[in-house]
Formats: sequence, structure tokens, C-alpha cells
Amino acid sequence: MSIQACAELVQRGDPDRFLATMAAPVAARARLFPLYAFNLEVARAPWLTQEAMIAEMRLQWWRDALEEIGQGGPVRRHEVVSPLADLLEAQDAVRLDALVEARRWDIYRDPFDDRAAFEAHIDATAGHLMWTAARLLGADRGEAVLRDFAHAVGVANWLQAIPELEARGRVPLVDGRPEAVAALAAEALERLRRARARRADLPRAATPALLAGWQAEGVLRRAVAEPARVAEGRLAPSEFRRRGGLLWRSLTGRW
Repeated sequence: MSIQACAELVQRGDPDRFLATMAAPVAARARLFPLYAFNLEVARAPWLTQEAMIAEMRLQWWRDALEEIGQGGPVRRHEVVSPLADLLEAQDAVRLDALVEARRWDIYRDPFDDRAAFEAHIDATAGHLMWTAARLLGADRGEAVLRDFAHAVGVANWLQAIPELEARGRVPLVDGRPEAVAALAAEALERLRRARARRADLPRAATPALLAGWQAEGVLRRAVAEPARVAEGRLAPSEFRRRGGLLWRSLTGRW
């Protein structure tokens, strides 16, 4: 199956990750596009139907595909599964299965039990995805550093998604008060700073996996300064700053 098909899926459904991947070396793109296409398809699955049972079945399809990959035997032919199977080791398949399991939250309208449950969700989605991307690029150390960075990116993306989640009847925050939102963003910023302070612990080969988080710092800073922007959907940077920030990071390798 063509890597191009995966790239086209990401371009249509996840344009920010598409831009970040196109800013990476060509060899890295061939490993990132199947993973990001998988993530897109899994993220979309719960929202394609109003029927919880059908949504569960869609996610189970991906879990079954990952089980086939993890077992090392025959794998179903599919434009995303087939190229992904050529990249993943058994431990990666297990990790991504936890990502799919976390997406069951999107099916229902139950709030998170507490802050720990929210953070576990961010780690299972943003954290598992980014660490798997880094592993596919050859990273063999620095997981704690990367997960701190991924947490910041995950919170930034989550805050930007809040208006849409609320419009769909979900309860995305444990505490939605402005001061609590600002504190959540500030803590994510601190984890981003902590990751950058230990940049040397992560192999340079993993850098393209972190490009997808190029907007996180600005989003989090705006949420800290004006938490009302979250509900208003005004966290995104200008197009000039958005593209300029990605260009700078891709040229310097500084995430």
C-alpha cells in the first residue's frame, strides 16, 4: 500500500501534522505518515456515528488490526494498516492499542473522574503517539523527556478542541473555571520547559516526531494570559506566525 495514500489522508484530515511531517526529512516522512494516518482514523472513528455500539465496533476493528500486527502473522490489507504493519514492533502495537482504548472516551458523555484520569487520557493519546513516532525514527532513550513535551502538546491541542467538544455534548475539563484553565495551561508549560531543559537526553533522530508540537507553547501562553480564549476558540496563532514558527523549528531542529 502506498505511503502517498497515508499522506493524502493526513493532508485532508490533520493539516497541522501534515505540514509538520512535510518539514521533516524525506526518510522520516515515510515512517510518520502511516502512523499519523492511523491516529487520524482512530480519532475520527467515534464521531462517525451516533450509535455507541457501532463506534465501539469501529475502534475494535483497529484493536484487532493492531493485535494482528503484534502477533507477527498475516495482517489485513488496508491502506493504513498495511504500511503501518511494516513499521511497528510488538511493543509499539501494544502501546497503540492503549491509544485506541483511550479514544472510547469520545463515544460517551461521561466526564473524567478526576485530574489524574484526564492526565492519563492525554498521556495515552498524545504521549503514546509521540513516543511511538520517536521510536519509529530510531529513538531508544529519552522517553520521559518526550512524554513531558507530548503532555504539553496534548493539553494545547485539547484546549483548542474544547469548543467543538462542548458543542458535541462532551465535558472536556474536570474544572472549567478560568483560573483552573489557566493553571492547567501553566502546568503544561512547565512540563514543556522541563523537557527542553533535558533536550540532550533525547536523540536528534527523534526531532521530526516533535515538530508536530510546534504551536503548543504559543497556545498555552495565550491560555494562561487569557483563559476566556479557550471557550471562545481564539487560541490559534496567526497564519504568518504559525508557518513561520514551523519553518524556524524545522531549520534549527529546536523543539
